[in-house]
This record gives sequence, C-alpha cells and structure tokens, in this order.
Amino acid sequence: MTLGRPYSRSLERIRLIGDSAPDHHSLRTAVPAELGRVLPSSAFVWPLSDPLTATGMSPVARIPCPDELPLLIRLKYLTLAGRWTQLAISPSPVTTLLRETAGNPSRSLVWNGLMKRYGVTDVLFAVLADKHGCWGWLDLWRTAQDDPFTADEVGYVAAVAREVTPALRLSIARQFLMDAPGGPDPVGHEVVRARASVIGAGPRPDLPQQAVLTLDAEMAVLGGTASVEEWLDLLQAGPRPFQRVPAEVLNVAAQLLALEAGVDRHPASARVHIGSGQWAILQASRMDSTGISAIPPLAVTIQACPPEARLDMFARSFGLTRRQRELLKLAATGADTNVMASALGIGAYTVQDQFKLIFDTCGVRSRATLLALAMGTAQ
Repeated sequence: MTLGRPYSRSLERIRLIGDSAPDHHSLRTAVPAELGRVLPSSAFVWPLSDPLTATGMSPVARIPCPDELPLLIRLKYLTLAGRWTQLAISPSPVTTLLRETAGNPSRSLVWNGLMKRYGVTDVLFAVLADKHGCWGWLDLWRTAQDDPFTADEVGYVAAVAREVTPALRLSIARQFLMDAPGGPDPVGHEVVRARASVIGAGPRPDLPQQAVLTLDAEMAVLGGTASVEEWLDLLQAGPRPFQRVPAEVLNVAAQLLALEAGVDRHPASARVHIGSGQWAILQASRMDSTGISAIPPLAVTIQACPPEARLDMFARSFGLTRRQRELLKLAATGADTNVMASALGIGAYTVQDQFKLIFDTCGVRSRATLLALAMGTAQ
C-alpha cells in the first residue's frame, strides 16, 4: 500500500533511528516515541525474543498494570488472537485485536482476564521476524479515548516492522561485541566491523553454577537453589514488586504453560545476553508430582549457554546463510578446509570463499578470531 505523507516522513525518521541506535534498548525506546507522533496509543510492550523459540526476554514497556505482570505474561502466552508466533508465519506481520476477534475482544483470553479492566479497546500486534528467526514483538494498546486501529495504521506499522527488524537483529549481533574495550559502541553496521580487532572481554570463569527457581501455577515464586540469587543479579530486574523476578523467568514459564495447553509448539527456553559477551539459557519444565492431587510446580533452570546454542545464536544474529552456518559448526569442531569440503561435498576453494564472506559479515580476518567471537573465548 502507498503510505500517506505523515507516515512516509515518519518512516524516514524510523530508518534514521535504525541506522543510529547503538543498542536494542535505545532502538526500542526511540521507535515507540516516533510511533507516538503519528500513531497514538496508551501503552506498549516490546520484548526481544529468542530467534529459535520465540520466547520473550529483556522487555521494554510502558503499561498501566506493572503490579500484574505475571498475569499479563501468562495470559499473553495462552492467547491465540494476535499471537506473535502465528504472525511470524503469516503474510502480514501486523494485525489488531478487533480484526483477530471479529470485533468481539472478549474472545481474547488476555483481554478478558486483564486488559478490559484497564479500559483497553484495541491492540495492535506486530512481530519482528525474518528468515533467521523471531527477534521480538510490539504490542500497542488503545483505550476508549482512542479510535480503533485503522487499515492505514496497520499498513504503516507493517512498513515500520520491515525497516526495524534488520536493525533489531544487528543489535543482537552487537551483543557479541559490545563489551570490547575502547569506549562506546559506534553506530550502524560499522559497529560489527570496527570491533574486529578488539573482540571482547572474554569468557567469565566466575559464572554461577546452574540454578533452579520454582514457581506455582500463577507463576509466583516458591523457592530456588542456593545460586539463584547470583543469576538473578545478571538478568534484567522486573518492575516493582517483581524486581527479584526477571521477566525472562516469567516468559519461559509462560511458554511452558502455552506448550502444555497446546497453544504453541516452541520449546520453553530462551538465550539471554548477560554482559561481557556471555549468554545464559533459561529453560522451564514441570516438576514431578509430589502428591495425587497436587499440581506440580514449574521449574526454571538458569545456566551458562552451551556452545552449540551460543553458536546458533551467533549465526542467526549475524544473518549467516545455511551453508555458512554449516561451515561455522564444522570449524568449531576443529575441522580444516579439506575436511569441511569433503563433509559438505563442495570444493576447498568454495569453503575459502564462503569464509571470506563470513569474515566480511562478522568483521573478522581469521577463523581463529571468528571462533573466539562466536564461542566466547576471546581474551
């Protein structure tokens, strides 16, 4: 569709934000502010998500109900209408609550269970996804003081999503580099290339041991292992009164509930950057029943991200092709050029050419440097 002049001018400003934002938090603060100039809303929620599992993490939000955060997250994951995992595979990345419910929002679980109490009359749902995965989603809430979202507004946000998604993915790639010495990150794509010679602060040998946090059916914390506090200090604190329960914990727990309810099939796990080039992985599971009538609690495990999972996140965030990802995995096993060529049924020169493309994309000059960056072993 053709955008009107106000939307076209706003989209140009969005492009500038995408080119200049130094990190994903800045991006997710500046873009909603710009959207608010032409697209009024009463609240917004914008989490990142694990590109493979689409489970949320590191949210930026302005909502009227921070004291009901566990309920909001749980109902969001259990609601099919406007679910980001469905939008990611649909022809358009944007829809609205009224469109998805045929004008009857009471068909939405999250609206019935929470939003209607805050006067929400319509929600615009946008997913930020590409062929490499789902990188996050944006929900805009409107109340009775605003009109429902129009088709033109939906089209405008769809254009915004197309512009912002590559910038958001690149901001995740920057997290493999952002703790390198030398001051603040430069902006735009050059951040990746500029940090090639100063890759990062290296791995943290002092990461806590695996920790487990247990939650009840309403996602209230029941308890945790000895090292859980150390891990919680490394994750993004939630709003009061949930500042000791990071949103990542609530998101993976809610995804498990969605999986059990048959709402979604993605695993209940998320990889989260915790600084210094390091990544953690959170996984939710159902504990064994302790009694005939008892509902087993949820268990969220937090630990350092395994090498294979970290490598996958690295490859997706830098937008490597399928062949390039295969080569990176083989290189991580110690395979040389001839072994890789034989394993993939290609020539040695093709292997070398592909690595040159990978080097250019990731801003490095050697396989050793590439692997140190991807595996978190740079010093």
